[in-house]
Amino acid sequence: MSPESDDARIADYWRDARTALPELPETPPEAWGFGATPWQADELLALVLAGLKDGTASSLWDYEANGDPLPAVGEVSIILDGAGAPRAVIETTAVEIIPFDEVDEVHASAEGEGDRTLAHWREVHERYWREHSENARGYAPDMPVVCERFRLIHAA
Repeated sequence: MSPESDDARIADYWRDARTALPELPETPPEAWGFGATPWQADELLALVLAGLKDGTASSLWDYEANGDPLPAVGEVSIILDGAGAPRAVIETTAVEIIPFDEVDEVHASAEGEGDRTLAHWREVHERYWREHSENARGYAPDMPVVCERFRLIHAA
């Protein structure tokens, strides 16, 4: 798909979301997908839509490397599936920066992945940052992690 058709698809989706939730801002927010691959985007989106995932984690170092702004409480985002289609709107409810080795079981469970244990979360996220980090430092046991909580406010 061309960027123009992606933009049109997002604009159409946002118009529909605003029909259901007129309090949403007129301008579409940032649209993004979870993970680093289409498969991850689809898998993690499915957890959100099923009500099992209301948390996510990102590397602060990746934000710094890209110059992207950190998520903020009250911010809304359009969530894309693995094909780049808009599928959901979430609202950020909490953001905390925590060293990797201090992320707790509550946050691990909120991410909804695997058996929802802290051990699983640590294994999967260490591997993710070793393989997909967008910064030269990659992974470290005490790396700063942006732990975000959100709520699903619209799905279609």
